[in-house]
Amino acid sequence: MKRLLNVLYVTQPDIYLGLKGENVHLLRDGESLARVPLINLEAICSFGRQGASPALMASCMEKNISISFFTTSGRLRGRVIGMTNGNVSLRKEQYRISDDEIRSVEIARHMIVGKLYNTEQLLRRMLRDHALRIDQAKVEKVVDLLHKAREQVLEVQDLESLRGIEGKAASAYFSVFNECILQQEADFYFQRRVRRPPTDRTNALLSFAYSLLTAEVAAALEGVGLDAYVGFLHRDRPGRLSLALDVMEELRPIMVERFVLTLINRKQINAQDFIVKENRAVLLTDEARRKFLKLWQDEKDKTIIHPYLKEKVKWGLIPHVQSLLLARFLRGDLDGYPPILIR
Repeated sequence: MKRLLNVLYVTQPDIYLGLKGENVHLLRDGESLARVPLINLEAICSFGRQGASPALMASCMEKNISISFFTTSGRLRGRVIGMTNGNVSLRKEQYRISDDEIRSVEIARHMIVGKLYNTEQLLRRMLRDHALRIDQAKVEKVVDLLHKAREQVLEVQDLESLRGIEGKAASAYFSVFNECILQQEADFYFQRRVRRPPTDRTNALLSFAYSLLTAEVAAALEGVGLDAYVGFLHRDRPGRLSLALDVMEELRPIMVERFVLTLINRKQINAQDFIVKENRAVLLTDEARRKFLKLWQDEKDKTIIHPYLKEKVKWGLIPHVQSLLLARFLRGDLDGYPPILIR
């Protein structure tokens, strides 16, 4: 099992990344700010437009350290990765399955089952722990819908039907997401999912965390030899990390939505941590983004018992574990892809 190494988050948009010996060299207007040893890093995430030197990118590619570039709002712009790991036969099988809708459905529905199960369990936990503070009847109705949708997914034979069931279930789930916000209700009122750009504080947090998770899942898939751009549920589109988006489906409720709710309900993030742009986009401030990333990294360092492996695993390794299980299934070592199911 690969170790959970550190991710270097560069949040100030005017920082240029250079190479000094075996270190990432952080520069502002030519002035040296800090050096970070490459040996300690698994990945680098840079927010802004200053970029990185060709020498640093070459060194990172040689050491299999991914560099992900984000806009200041947190949208993933692109990634630099090294030579592909794994054997050719694994990727050829991935491409064959991606071109076969029937085989693609067999994998994609497991991922959607995982997503529906995990969203259902998140709401069930709210009913169990906070029944007196939420609209119990409203949430129970959605929980029942998610449970039935999960049963329907198991019978689906085509991608269009699968997307239809998932879309209706996601819409119902987000219709009661505001019930899960127990603190700072007025400041973080959530009506519906809004993506580009996010126009409220809760959507801003969700979008930022989804971007981080996308980059981490893509790196994990590349690490086991898979092509993060060729998916089964999400079809090919230039520049889209389709397989990363597939694997993310089951991880969204447990790694992003649960985390965002924790930030709000524990008041670790508040209304003063956001700014509103002229186009009504709501973004985290630079200081709030640093705070968010520190809490995100802390969360990744916590451990759970993986329900399939029955082993203690850090949250930050879950994308790597699921990528490995998917690769094993594609190689024929497993009878089916086991999504992660968290109660």
